[in-house]
Amino acid sequence: MKIKSVSDGGQYWCRAGRGKPVYYTQYSDELTLSVTESPKAVVTVRPDKHVFRGETVTLRCEIKWRGNTEWTYRWQIEQTDHYNKYYNQYNQHKNTVSRSSAQELKISRVEVFHRGKYSCTGQMDTQISQRSDAVALTVFSDEAQAAVRVSPQPWLTEGHSVTLICEVPGSSTGWTFSWFRDADHLSDSSRGAGGSYTLSPAALQHTGVYTCRAERGEPAYSSQNSSAQPLWVTGVSASVRLVLRPSRSQHFSSDSLSLSCDSAGWTVRRYTHTNTQDCSAQTGSTCGIQSLSTSDTGVYWCESESGEKRHPLNITVHDGDVILESSADPVIEGETLTLHCLHRSTISSILTADFYKDGSLIQNQTGEMSIPTVSKSDEGFYYCKTKSGESPHSWISVRASSSSSSPLVIGVSVGLTVFLLLLILLVLLLRHKKKRDQDHNIQQTNKPVPTQSGESQLENFPLQSEPVSDVTYSEVVVKKKQPMDKGDTVSESTNVTYSEVRKNMKKDINSAGPSDLIYTEINMKDEKKTKSKGFGLADVLMKMKSKEKRSGQSSESGDTLYSEVKQNTGRGL
Repeated sequence: MKIKSVSDGGQYWCRAGRGKPVYYTQYSDELTLSVTESPKAVVTVRPDKHVFRGETVTLRCEIKWRGNTEWTYRWQIEQTDHYNKYYNQYNQHKNTVSRSSAQELKISRVEVFHRGKYSCTGQMDTQISQRSDAVALTVFSDEAQAAVRVSPQPWLTEGHSVTLICEVPGSSTGWTFSWFRDADHLSDSSRGAGGSYTLSPAALQHTGVYTCRAERGEPAYSSQNSSAQPLWVTGVSASVRLVLRPSRSQHFSSDSLSLSCDSAGWTVRRYTHTNTQDCSAQTGSTCGIQSLSTSDTGVYWCESESGEKRHPLNITVHDGDVILESSADPVIEGETLTLHCLHRSTISSILTADFYKDGSLIQNQTGEMSIPTVSKSDEGFYYCKTKSGESPHSWISVRASSSSSSPLVIGVSVGLTVFLLLLILLVLLLRHKKKRDQDHNIQQTNKPVPTQSGESQLENFPLQSEPVSDVTYSEVVVKKKQPMDKGDTVSESTNVTYSEVRKNMKKDINSAGPSDLIYTEINMKDEKKTKSKGFGLADVLMKMKSKEKRSGQSSESGDTLYSEVKQNTGRGL
């Protein structure tokens, strides 16, 4: 009986029989059989299943079984590709693999013929593991080549951010990266170990040509250096400018071009394809190219003797019949951007052309394209297309206006304004409190004092010429008496005067400081004559009021005095 699976476990016994009729023996003793599933091997690969020629690859057979590792291993390879030129090498490698009993299978300097599906089994005494799933090892025919790209784009203004990204096409596992600018190793390139190198904020000195290199494995395997990626950082206000004649970013081949730095001591340099060099036919700070060719396409800038780079401009030389006429300098935010499509034969604007931005049609069948107020969202690659052909693509950069305030400046200005307003409010509150305290502490008492003649006077009324605390203003309104009925009989007219005194805080008229000012309004009215014959003094009503604001409300304080004086216009008092 053959045990095939875990379900075959259990109790077993047997008996024997012979003859006809069959004679059976007694049953044997019971035998309990425990069946466990055989462990399965697993193949792992370092550094990756996708490797490049020249790398070191290690394949390892893992079997987990009760912590016991005393296994004998068997390796197997199955060819995935059939290359006649690698037939002999592959067979030799296959024999080597099948004879290996080690847990690890190490291949130094892997080659294309090492491609295949690798699997393994393990054996310990009578225990045999299940065969592992096959792992396909892919070997690229070329050595690893790093590649670098930039996000969002290689043209930016100082103060903005940019990220350079290094990667190895076809493989992304286990790499570390080194960065170089103008062939000099960047000491801080460790921050780009994950494949990204960020400049935030970017400065003028970050302008240059960047490359990267990838490395992994043990012993270390290095990729070839990436192709060069120029990064150009322009200043907000350029101290040195590169002047182009004609002033545009695209030019026809065979045309002439003049480039010059507007400051002495600076020379024109350029980066074309893969190397940096001086501009040909240079005289002082001016470079003149009499007949342009497509090899002159590149980035041109002004460079000082100490190696400072200023005002880089991108120049494209096209051997077709159509170019896009656009400024090589960044466009200032808020200004107008105008684009034309030029033809080689006339060097004049083509009347019918289609204009594109980032591959999308934005204006068609027109002689020019205009954006009245440029914003940052208008940045991108522009080109035009006509029946005669298509222009190269030009990156148009939009730079913030130098007059625009930065968020920091705006924040500081707002903060100072708020601070000054609060300070002024505090001063006004203190002055108001001081005036209120003075009004509370200085109480002027003006009481009517009767004289022997029966007239009334105000006690302590200030009449001095020097500054005083109380000043009285009077307003007198005289109204004509009402016409009397002929039937009324009176001896004489009678004047009745009402006086109202209100006390307020005002400044002294001589500017001597705050004082209590009394306003008096006297209304003189002609009253009808009564039928009584005997009159005394005139009735005078005086009301003195003193008001002050306390706790935000107006309250009346002090005594209110009413006095009545009757004036007899008859025979005497």
